Amino acid sequence: MFYHDNGKLQYTVEVEEPNPEFAKMLQQAIGGVEGEMRVALQYLFQAWALPQKHSEYRHALLETAAEELGHIEMLATAVAKNLEGAPVELRNQMGQDNAVSAAMNGMQPRQVLSSGLHAMPVDSNGVPFNGSCIVASGNLVADMYANVMAESTGRLLATRLWEMTDDDGMKDMLSYLIARDTMHQNQWLALLQDLGDPEDMFDHLPVPDSFPDEMEHQEFNYSFMSTDINEPDDPQQPWTQGESVDGEGSFSFIREQNLDGMEPDLQPPNEKAHNEVKESDD
Repeated sequence: MFYHDNGKLQYTVEVEEPNPEFAKMLQQAIGGVEGEMRVALQYLFQAWALPQKHSEYRHALLETAAEELGHIEMLATAVAKNLEGAPVELRNQMGQDNAVSAAMNGMQPRQVLSSGLHAMPVDSNGVPFNGSCIVASGNLVADMYANVMAESTGRLLATRLWEMTDDDGMKDMLSYLIARDTMHQNQWLALLQDLGDPEDMFDHLPVPDSFPDEMEHQEFNYSFMSTDINEPDDPQQPWTQGESVDGEGSFSFIREQNLDGMEPDLQPPNEKAHNEVKESDD
């Protein structure tokens, strides 16, 4: 069950100089693969998959999912404020009729045509949000690693947007979002630690750790495989020698060329599929 407060934003959103082009860039933080729609839905679906015995983790995910919805509201407000006063009429540009004058001013044409100068659930290229980027595997450890990645790329996006604007209000809002991304990365790492030994967050690797070790091919489970034909020797890096991160094996180095594979052994094609290869006359 969800409730909302139809009053204040989570954080102040001020725009000193409206900038339609920056409104377009902000759309990436709403509906892009690094954006807030992605993490809000990701955390919701992860929470809904957790059993009652993980109620504390479910609660943390739901809390942060609702916070991310607040971020969408902030960004949508920022988009609308940046579009205030944007041109909506057709104009003559350089002696030629330009059918999409909004594009000449750097904004999304659909921000005029479809939303009346407001935000949309799309990215900076106008591509509608696609839920295929949401990770909710049902495995809490795997999902936490995905969450750290999502918050990392979201923070990268926010820092790049911060660099793109000289508007003090926008910089302030983005500084807030950057700070929250810092917290969210750390809280998901803390949750990972809480799932295992607090001194070693890697003790639940590999994911899923419930798969029996003896069912793996032991000669391959800690071997770095080189596919570079010009580098035949072990580069002696931390991932090719020494103890593995999970403490359950030792890294080694193998070359793909030295593996004894097999030729593909496929059956003749079904003649009704009409994908036969013409026989040679030789």
